[in-house]
Amino acid sequence: MKQWLAPAKLNLFLYITGRRADNYHNLQTLFQFIDYCDQLTFKVRQDGQINLLTEFAHIPSHKNLIVIAAQKLKAFINHPDLGVDIAIEKNIPMGGGLGGASSDAATVLVALNQLWQLNLSTQVLMDIGRGIGADVPIFIYGHASFAQGIGDQFQALTIPEHWYLVTCPNIEISTANVFNDPELTRNSAVKNIDDLLALPFAEHLNDCESIVRKRYPEVDKIIAYLSQFAPTRLTGTGACIFTQCKSKQHAMEIQAHLDALSVHSIIAKSLNESPLYTK
Repeated sequence: MKQWLAPAKLNLFLYITGRRADNYHNLQTLFQFIDYCDQLTFKVRQDGQINLLTEFAHIPSHKNLIVIAAQKLKAFINHPDLGVDIAIEKNIPMGGGLGGASSDAATVLVALNQLWQLNLSTQVLMDIGRGIGADVPIFIYGHASFAQGIGDQFQALTIPEHWYLVTCPNIEISTANVFNDPELTRNSAVKNIDDLLALPFAEHLNDCESIVRKRYPEVDKIIAYLSQFAPTRLTGTGACIFTQCKSKQHAMEIQAHLDALSVHSIIAKSLNESPLYTK
């Protein structure tokens, strides 16, 4: 049975430029994928049932974005007999800022579009995905991008692909809590993409990072520790942290220092094209 990949992403920078009337925030961010993925398998049904075969301890199936994505796609096409069994090998940590749940939902939409023979356009799938979560469209779009709006207006970019050490504290951070924090910076200046890309990695910021470091001392400790070795930043609203490395060997050398912190980490290569499409 074919496996469909759902990659993690990094926010190489994240600036919050304003708060909208609908309580969402306007952003400027740079998305790039990494070669660390969840793996989903699908078995089409003809009885209308949508089943998630893999159990998630603290997320009931009807609230899981995998099931929600399949249900929204089915509702959009209004075909009551189409169904599917979905299984997932979950590798991307939840609540880590790597976009795992959104990527899973995007892979469901892309896969079922093919398996159910719907022939919907990428734009239509992105519109459906937007109703599931703000990060779902980038995974359907499938290319490294400068994103604005609420993070769903994309300009595809081909940027250098680097090795990263991605460190994953054993905590989940609520995106909603971070974005609702009264101390969050919400007035970063809107900048031209060329000016942003001209800055070296170490000079960029994530406007969520100061809040997360203040609220979660374990994140602050890891960022401070890893910053001794190479530029290190929070991705999204965290809790995962990424360190840009000169090579895979460099990443392995820095990873060896993490033994002192007893924290899980992975070494991953960034990708401009999503493995959902290339693999």
